[in-house]
Amino acid sequence: MTTSLPTIDELKQQAKRLRQAMADRGTPIAHGAALELLAQQHGARDWNTLSARVLRELPERVLPFAVGSKVSGRYLNQDFEGRVLSLAALPGGNLFNIAIQFDKPVDVVTFDSFSALRHRIRAQVDAKGISPRKTSNGLPHLVLAI
Repeated sequence: MTTSLPTIDELKQQAKRLRQAMADRGTPIAHGAALELLAQQHGARDWNTLSARVLRELPERVLPFAVGSKVSGRYLNQDFEGRVLSLAALPGGNLFNIAIQFDKPVDVVTFDSFSALRHRIRAQVDAKGISPRKTSNGLPHLVLAI
């Protein structure tokens, strides 16, 4: 039976509780030592190995899109269709770096006399596919249709 790993934030909270419990028993430990102990509990060599495993697994657990997925939506208020080239969770697990190759270039300039075509973009999105960055009119840079 395979069990899902906790998120990075949950692991850090566990480490905080472990530190407090150890201090209450008269054996204070550093936060880094608590993280290393948690890593060993989860079968990892060290904290860096465990956190990398969590971040690698996270997108597959929570996202409705993955590397290779066909996606559509709006980029800088322009409709697009494309394919996800890469996807990686950022520390904390709330935001993800995503790279998208557009099927047809997207013109991100609205002037008639000038064009700026984008074939590929990199952005940050949350689990709902919405970018936290906004344009000057308050719309998200990227919104995936999910």
